[in-house]
Amino acid sequence: MIRYNLRCERGHAFESWFQSSSAYEAQEKRKLVNCPVCGSAKVERAIMAPQIVSRKGRENPVPAPVAPADTATTEVAAQGSTPLLMAQERELRAKLKELRDHIVKNADNVGERFPNEARKMHYGDIEHRPIYGEASPDEARALIEEGVEVSPLPVLPDDRN
Repeated sequence: MIRYNLRCERGHAFESWFQSSSAYEAQEKRKLVNCPVCGSAKVERAIMAPQIVSRKGRENPVPAPVAPADTATTEVAAQGSTPLLMAQERELRAKLKELRDHIVKNADNVGERFPNEARKMHYGDIEHRPIYGEASPDEARALIEEGVEVSPLPVLPDDRN
């Protein structure tokens, strides 16, 4: 995952996470990256400091400094007069929730056995079936490195409350 500091044509500063730089570029090209304040699709990457983590610091990485938000953006957000959830974002969240609900309804929850079950299916030891469960970041990374196709279930802010 990569975090970009972004700025729209009107100078509103915001940040967003992307799977990779090519994912950002593809979304930007398709006009899918929009300013949460004004909705403008004319967005560009702002200057940002890279986050470099040494082997020692991997346990407690220090976040990279974030470019200060433009004061107009901060004032608008503080006043609450402009909804930060634009229609497209609400629609995307609804679709992600629908996807999550579909998976939960139609797949077996194997819990902490997920990495083992996924491997068994990948190597043909057991029959393929839709499953979901829990895996640590290290376990997920190991599965991906082995060629096991996995992806995280979408988690929305409402799911954490």
